[in-house]
Amino acid sequence: MDAIFKALNDPARRAILDSLRDKDGQTLSDLLPQFDMTRFGVMKHLGLLEEAGLITTYKKGRFKYHYLNAVPLQEVIDRWIEPLIAAPLARGMIDLKSHLEGDQTMLDTRTPDFVHQTMIRCTQDALWDALTRADQVALHHFACSKASGDATATGDRMDMIRQDGSVMLSQKVTKIEPKSRLEMTFEPNFGDGVKTISHMAFVIEVEGPHCKLTCEHYEIPEAHAGVRDGWARYIASMKSWIETGTPIKLPN
Repeated sequence: MDAIFKALNDPARRAILDSLRDKDGQTLSDLLPQFDMTRFGVMKHLGLLEEAGLITTYKKGRFKYHYLNAVPLQEVIDRWIEPLIAAPLARGMIDLKSHLEGDQTMLDTRTPDFVHQTMIRCTQDALWDALTRADQVALHHFACSKASGDATATGDRMDMIRQDGSVMLSQKVTKIEPKSRLEMTFEPNFGDGVKTISHMAFVIEVEGPHCKLTCEHYEIPEAHAGVRDGWARYIASMKSWIETGTPIKLPN
């Protein structure tokens, strides 16, 4: 965590993070006019933020898009701040009004609205099972006590179930590359009750004894801060559960 605090100990880097928080997926050319710095200066700050894991990048053609990565910050909160407060159950649940209905399996033709990324010390098999097996999802999900339906083949549907038995979120597999990439719909059952569908993907890359997990979310409304935070909490809880056996659940 030293790298995180070092990266945050600079007003220019904090300003870059603020800009990405307001508008994720910016290129270097998008960021340059916002700061009284040279191109090299902005690139240097971006490099330090990426080394600290506070931003992730997504390359498409000759463009490089930069995204705020909330997972490291969520881990800091869970370690020192969260035990001191009662987190509201609605933290990751906001009203979504998606402009796109129906399945979408061609995510590779689009850029994500935001990207989360973390390293987990585990095998590829263990991480894949944690993402696709309903019994394991129920153990580490930060807000749900049950899950039904494994996500192991195209067309499979998984439901995240609250303690009262109601479905909080449904997801249907739209594309799958076993143990490497899982694309799913995102169909929340919260907010004002209006059915909305967006799309997301988990990407797994093996790096020695670790797996790099990337979460991409596509085509959600501009007011998606709650969804972003929800995914950060989901990934942080799963990482803790895989590495230590203890998830990070919201208080009842």
